[in-house]
Amino acid sequence: MAPDGLDDAAIAAILTRTQRVALVGASANPDRPAHEIQAWLQQRGYDVTPVNPGLAGQTLLGRIVVGSLAEAAPLEMVDVFRNAAHVPPVVDEAIRLGARVVWMQLGVVHEAAAARARAAGITVVMDRCPLIETRRLGLRRQG
Repeated sequence: MAPDGLDDAAIAAILTRTQRVALVGASANPDRPAHEIQAWLQQRGYDVTPVNPGLAGQTLLGRIVVGSLAEAAPLEMVDVFRNAAHVPPVVDEAIRLGARVVWMQLGVVHEAAAARARAAGITVVMDRCPLIETRRLGLRRQG
């Protein structure tokens, strides 16, 4: 089982009901997973706001990059493409902004931050990729 303890039904519900996604750690490099996942999410109809202070103001895959999570609000899901050491402040901001889901990408696990998010009523996904989970579960969502 994944470290987040979520079953397939919970993952499917997140992926089929979520509309607005803030992608933290957005990348202009097409070889980076963050770039690929942003494009994939947008192609499937998600409203994605890329977040990266180093790219703020630039256009990435047709979307204006913002410098902070607060600038991406309102949001439903925060998709985190950052090293686990950088997750706590992202989670704290997601809590403050009222996100419903914090999704930490493959290899990203931070139990203490996850516990804080869960205590605030946020669903936490860790060490998973939405593209992989969508394919694994056979979900269909087209933009």
